[in-house]
Amino acid sequence: MTTPRVAAPGRDPAPDPAARVRAVRRRYARRGGRATVRGRAYTLYLVSLFALIYLVPLAHAASTAPTLVAVGSPSAAVPLLSAVAASLCWTAQLTGRYWGPLVTQPFLLHVFRSTDLPPTAYLGATARRRLAWAGTATLLTLAATASLTTDLLDRSATAAPTLAVAVGLAALVAVAWLWGQIRATADNLVLAAAVGGAAAVLAATSRTAPGQAGGLWPVAAVLSTTGALLGRVAFRSLRTIDLPGLARDAARFSQAQAYAWTGTLHHALDLYRPEPRGLTTALIRPDGRLRGHLAQGVVRALRTPGRTSAATALLLCGGAALTLGAAERHGGHALALWTAGTVGVYLGSGWISETWRGLRDELTLAPLFGRRWGGMPARTLTWPVLAVTLGVAVGGGLASVAPGTDVRDDPGATALLVAGSVVLALGARFLREMKLHLPLALLLPIVTPLGDLSGLRVVVWQFDGLVTVVIGVAVLHAVPSAPLALASAVVSATCCLLAGLHRTGRSYRHLLYQDRGPGR
Repeated sequence: MTTPRVAAPGRDPAPDPAARVRAVRRRYARRGGRATVRGRAYTLYLVSLFALIYLVPLAHAASTAPTLVAVGSPSAAVPLLSAVAASLCWTAQLTGRYWGPLVTQPFLLHVFRSTDLPPTAYLGATARRRLAWAGTATLLTLAATASLTTDLLDRSATAAPTLAVAVGLAALVAVAWLWGQIRATADNLVLAAAVGGAAAVLAATSRTAPGQAGGLWPVAAVLSTTGALLGRVAFRSLRTIDLPGLARDAARFSQAQAYAWTGTLHHALDLYRPEPRGLTTALIRPDGRLRGHLAQGVVRALRTPGRTSAATALLLCGGAALTLGAAERHGGHALALWTAGTVGVYLGSGWISETWRGLRDELTLAPLFGRRWGGMPARTLTWPVLAVTLGVAVGGGLASVAPGTDVRDDPGATALLVAGSVVLALGARFLREMKLHLPLALLLPIVTPLGDLSGLRVVVWQFDGLVTVVIGVAVLHAVPSAPLALASAVVSATCCLLAGLHRTGRSYRHLLYQDRGPGR
């Protein structure tokens, strides 16, 4: 019979928290739906196919073509890098509000919360590992983008400070991602305002040293210092994190991941849609009747102010970029500006209104809503079409009055090209919003010498609206005349309309008559 060993007086027999966290992960990690080796290999296979089919030809074309953004001097690069830094920081903060680096498996997080371990013990290692991955990916992306689209890395005088700026920006973006998740909304607004103010100050003072590389070193120093200070404060805030809120975020992300892998991406994104608040009775007049089509759309947009504000910004910026790209047409930056602007309009058209899904429901649930077409398109599409048109017009008008633009050289052709791009974006949005469940036929194997390409087919189906916009802009750019480009955009939008109706099971014949039922 053996006797248990007695610990020496004054010594704690329990292991340290790090060892306990490792033991829990080894025992419980795979019970929370952890990715398997086969799943990771298939993901790597898809990424390799995308790189071979899309990224490698794009990189080759960018390396052989003239420089897309020619930076004359380091002082001229400071405003551009400051704007990029502010945009990436804000994007990282916004991403952290919905999906941050601390989101883990719900089961594993529940196990850790049920123990006596402090949050810093089991969240600190996860945060450091994911921030390292995010910083590395951001650094590689920034270096590749700078090499392919600018001439900053072509000259030895600007290569070193540009890489230093990329390193500092990668660190700041990774920390801002964590900051957006663990800090309150007020702290995120303060950080966003501080980053924007610092970017404006650096851009304004960049003219003090024209033609010298010293203008980039202060930018790198500011980015690195800010990232280090924010990282120190953010990791100290781990002990005060809202664990119940983190558990809710983990459960929502797990459900969204399951939808994305086994169904459609829009079902996963529906979990992150903001809930409408306030103005519950504003849709009804005092006499009990519904308000007009435009008033209903405005009220529904005001019930989600954050989403509407983002959509407004996208429409204004997209309209400005679209107008500049259409005005230049065959200039060096024309296609990039045109594509980015149309994509912004496409995204903003979906965020500005929730009536797209109402139209889809009325089309797909005919036994519930009836088979009458009536004023359904006018009721659901009046607000989004008017808001998109107004946003693009305001953004394009602001871009046309800016000095140094070519919009006023041929305003008629520019207006036709902008109108065609807006029609194309709305058609692609209709095609995307009429999407239902994943067709089983997409899962059938497509055997090629490169392997099974059914995964690429599923990815294209998931992002069909975005693919339609990009291909459509390329076609509009290749068409020689503006009226012919507008006609091709109308044809493309019509095809999107018919394809969207086909997805809902409704025929275009329902647009021509009203089926009021028997006896009417």
